[in-house]
Amino acid sequence: MQQSRSARYIGYGVLFLTIAFTILPFASMLSAALQPRGSTPEGISFGGKLHWENFAAAWNVANITPLLRSSTILVLGVVPAVIIFSALAGYAFASLRIPFARIFYVLFLVGLTIPFETLVTPLYYEISSMGILNTRLALILPMIGLNMPFGVMWMRTCFEQMPRDLIEAASIDGAGHFRIFWNVQLPLALPSLSSLGILTFLATWNQFLLAVVLINDPEKRTMAGALQAFVGQYQTDVVLLNAGALLIMTPTLLLFIFLQRYFIRAMLAGSIKG
Repeated sequence: MQQSRSARYIGYGVLFLTIAFTILPFASMLSAALQPRGSTPEGISFGGKLHWENFAAAWNVANITPLLRSSTILVLGVVPAVIIFSALAGYAFASLRIPFARIFYVLFLVGLTIPFETLVTPLYYEISSMGILNTRLALILPMIGLNMPFGVMWMRTCFEQMPRDLIEAASIDGAGHFRIFWNVQLPLALPSLSSLGILTFLATWNQFLLAVVLINDPEKRTMAGALQAFVGQYQTDVVLLNAGALLIMTPTLLLFIFLQRYFIRAMLAGSIKG
């Protein structure tokens, strides 16, 4: 009894520290973003007048409107494609007898091990030879390809954990592979699909290096590129830098808040069944 109580208190302490380490950076950024422009914020302080207009100033200084539009187009082009292709490929690897399946699977594994930075230069020449440099396709196509290895591995693991009884019952009822995939396995894979969508969204939304290399027009780059405006022109204006960073982070935070139950459900399912 004493041990269980001590373990519970230790658990509460670890949880409290985790929450503190998670919230404190955001509280510090928000506090700094609400201070007068040109000041040097120290610590966390919400006393006195709060300058909410700093967020509007950061939006205008970084010219976030076209970057928001560009990032939205990129996300809408990448995330659905990765989810669809990964679900189809994951089901095929898990449930179908594909010729040379082991070889293809090893290739996807290799794709996970290649450092992203080593692919930037070859990608530049490949995109240039295709004649789509400085277009939105120059970002959409590579981002789909770069997210596919993880997506296929993720969905393959998900479909391998499906209850075999349901699949066998659907087969006995005369259901083909597509019907089993669409009506039986896909609804059960919703948490994994949502988690994959969140992770792909984060990787796409925060992409900066490829946007700088493959896109010459600053207005066609991603939201992460907005921070360049503050680093280049407002090095000492910590207030605007924090306000801009919070603006860029807001969409990802909102997405995770709304879809967190699916993300957590997928994580727990993997830990229990894996």
